[in-house]
Amino acid sequence: MQQYRYVRWFFLALGVVAVLGLTGMNVYSLYALHENKVQNYVENQKQQMLEYTNQVRNRFRYPVRHLWQLDMEEVKVSLQSPEMVCNNLTAIVDEAIQDGLFSKIYLSTADCEACDRLGAPLWKYHGPEGRFTETTNYNQLVSDGLGITRTRMNALIQDYRWSTRVIFDTQNSMTVALINSTNKEIVGYLLFVIDQDYLVNSYMAPKLANTFGTDGESGIIIWLHDWTKNEVLATTHPDVPYSYQNVDFIQNFPDLLNDWNLKVAFTANPDIAASTASLTRNLIVLAGAMILLLGAFVFMFLTAQRERSLAQRQALFLANVTHELKTPLSVILAAGENLSDGRVTDTKRLKSYGAHIYNESLRLGHMIDRLLDVAKSDNHNAGPQKKKTNLVPFLRNYIEKKQGYLESHNVNVHLETDEHVPEIMVDQSDLHSILDNLIDNAVKYSPKEKYIEIRVYSTDHGIALEVTDNGIGIPKGYHKLIFNKFFRVEDALTARTKGHGLGLSIVKDLVTRNDGEIVVESTPGKGSAFTVIFSLAYGLGNGNTDSPKKSKLQETEHAS
Repeated sequence: MQQYRYVRWFFLALGVVAVLGLTGMNVYSLYALHENKVQNYVENQKQQMLEYTNQVRNRFRYPVRHLWQLDMEEVKVSLQSPEMVCNNLTAIVDEAIQDGLFSKIYLSTADCEACDRLGAPLWKYHGPEGRFTETTNYNQLVSDGLGITRTRMNALIQDYRWSTRVIFDTQNSMTVALINSTNKEIVGYLLFVIDQDYLVNSYMAPKLANTFGTDGESGIIIWLHDWTKNEVLATTHPDVPYSYQNVDFIQNFPDLLNDWNLKVAFTANPDIAASTASLTRNLIVLAGAMILLLGAFVFMFLTAQRERSLAQRQALFLANVTHELKTPLSVILAAGENLSDGRVTDTKRLKSYGAHIYNESLRLGHMIDRLLDVAKSDNHNAGPQKKKTNLVPFLRNYIEKKQGYLESHNVNVHLETDEHVPEIMVDQSDLHSILDNLIDNAVKYSPKEKYIEIRVYSTDHGIALEVTDNGIGIPKGYHKLIFNKFFRVEDALTARTKGHGLGLSIVKDLVTRNDGEIVVESTPGKGSAFTVIFSLAYGLGNGNTDSPKKSKLQETEHAS
């Protein structure tokens, strides 16, 4: 039997592990799906920002897209004076100056003295006149832009294969190196001064708004930020102040605008919010299902354990009852055999044999009555035969019939009643069995000087029948368990007292059959008080609304 117990525990543990494992896998899958969706969203936004920076880069290259088609040998010849600049180059420059992205355009030959010193002559393009003129009126930014381009091209020219190369001086200027790739020779430099106001307010800010939106639906906040000056140039959410702590991602511009970048903060995108809400709902459902499954496993296991324990107690009860039935039957059989054989002729011995047969018959009848009570309590189909009953005369008659049993066990019984207690509706046979079991328990579990008090009084809920003893009492932790079938409190005294754990369960069932309720108050070493409350035969018509009286046990505890 012990090995089967281990098997049950093993399968319970296996079931719990399986439920937890499956739940863990499902939680991991749900989180993985959610994280994958979030990651895809973030990657899509990053890709979109990269595309945005490339579009800005192409915006700069668009006005000068035809420069690479020029004949650089022809351009070199034309750069002898401003008036000789070839028409093809002039046409491209004229288109660029009308674009609005560039405020000024300068042209320099390959030797570019302006790269070395401010004030050296340069050629400046005049849009209305459609031609270049020599000038020394330019600022340091122009000289720096040309100098940066010449320095970089001197390093690249031997390995460079194209006819143009665009180089940016941060957000200030864009310089195009004109190259004769055949001879690995720089022909000249064309510098475009960037109109930053137009770039930010007329192009980049509107394009940010069109690409990423200006409301909360995009789930992203973007700041066009000048990190050298810590200045926000444009943003998709003007109402949200910039803070570096809120930045989740930084996107730089490729090969241009080195002092500027895009600072990005990811917020609650509707799709991500919906995914999060779905994840939460799924986790709640999964948790509920896991709790239900674990609860079912535990419930089935505990039920099986309880059924097994009940079966063991029933088997023990059957063995005990069989033994106890055999004992009086053996005595009666032996005495009857001696009497029938005529071996006993002495009057005194005949009287002794008769007393033995009488007492054992009473004992046997008592055990049969208990078995009938068990059968009655288990028979839920047969309803009680209720009738109006006045408890006061019923109890007096019951104690009178029980007097011999009580005297033989040295029990002092005190009956306290109210003569005006209303009648109740009860099956008198059930009431008789209830009293038998309560009094028998009080007798069995009381010391040598046994005292039982029976009280009857009215309460707000009906008529209370209280049986109080001065026995060993019941620990508080067992108060709810003592009404379970075959349950017995395990201690030294109960171990020495015969019993089957059926009496109080019979009382509970019979009280319930008669629409009553039973409560217990008990303190170890001071005794127990069992109170049965029955409904009135005519409802609460006596007008008594007093609260229930305290039991004698409660009064004793209060006094002590």
